[in-house]
Amino acid sequence: MARIRELAGLFLKLGTIAFGGPAAHIAMMEDEVVRRRKWLTREQFLDYLGAANIIPGPNSTELAIHIGRERAGWRGLVVAGACFILPAMLIVGVVAWAYVRYGSLPQSEALLYGVKPVVIAVVVQALWGLGRTALKTRGLIVLGIVSVIAVLLGVHELVVLFAAAVVMTASAGFGHRMRTPMALWPGLLATPVAVLQSAGRLETMFGLFVKTGAVLFGSGYVLLAFLRADFVERLGWLTEQQLLDAIAVGQITPGPVFTTATFIGYVLAGPSGALVATAGIFLPAFIFVAISGPVIPKLRRSRTAGAVLDGVNVASLALMAVVTMQLARGAIVDTITIVLTITSAFLLFRFRVNSAWLVLAGAVLGLLLG
Repeated sequence: MARIRELAGLFLKLGTIAFGGPAAHIAMMEDEVVRRRKWLTREQFLDYLGAANIIPGPNSTELAIHIGRERAGWRGLVVAGACFILPAMLIVGVVAWAYVRYGSLPQSEALLYGVKPVVIAVVVQALWGLGRTALKTRGLIVLGIVSVIAVLLGVHELVVLFAAAVVMTASAGFGHRMRTPMALWPGLLATPVAVLQSAGRLETMFGLFVKTGAVLFGSGYVLLAFLRADFVERLGWLTEQQLLDAIAVGQITPGPVFTTATFIGYVLAGPSGALVATAGIFLPAFIFVAISGPVIPKLRRSRTAGAVLDGVNVASLALMAVVTMQLARGAIVDTITIVLTITSAFLLFRFRVNSAWLVLAGAVLGLLLG
């Protein structure tokens, strides 16, 4: 039970203060799980990160679920994932209540003004540590550089991940064909949405969010496209502005961006809608991790599969690096944010200050300056 309590405490904290999107969440998890608590080695952490990138769903949430399963088995899997989601769900629920009551979003610019520069420093620290572990040969360094260039040129992230895996497989020599959890996807993705759509609003909502969570790769903008097709164009349950507001709330609140579903569920059906939508969009992540998690250590012991993991890990870090560059353009905007980023990086690298305290300090500073 001690491990369960430790997992619950850590992921409740991270779900409350982890602003900045998946890259920032992953960086904070690395700081807590690898550097401070030493629950995983950097190689194990990278393997689970790579695994999270090649299955559908919210990457940082799936990484939390992987960590929980590795630390405390099936109970840990459920506790880590649920505790990472719960604070974000509650925060988004409160914002949705205010939105329904007052018709607009609460102001959050001041808060994020102080938080974003700190998040950039946290992610850079994580990239530095993980990169030193992942880039262990000249070939992997070249692969990382090529992956970054490909993403910057607009190549789809899944193509980059797949190409990196193919390159490393070829370099290791083709081994026996492996049976992986990917072979089970078609059965898992066959959600009976058509049947649910003939039922009530809550059942329909649950089915649509399960479908979205089961097939969605990519960023919040990809999520926007899925939700627009279902809730705006086909069903007409949301307006374009309500959908944009929902995506904005998912991006500016801490925890998983997929809590956009919580906001939509509340707007459409109150608290029960928020619970149903949240459960629907996150349920596939728990299923996919439960299936793929036990396989990851076995893959590492295979020469060919280990090479695939190495390639996917390097490509994952490349994606994370590009996202960080994009975030930095919007976060570091004046002298104050430059100083805040540099100071945070210095405290992280020199004194290994806990990233949670830096994020909270950035939030307070942002509110004061705002």
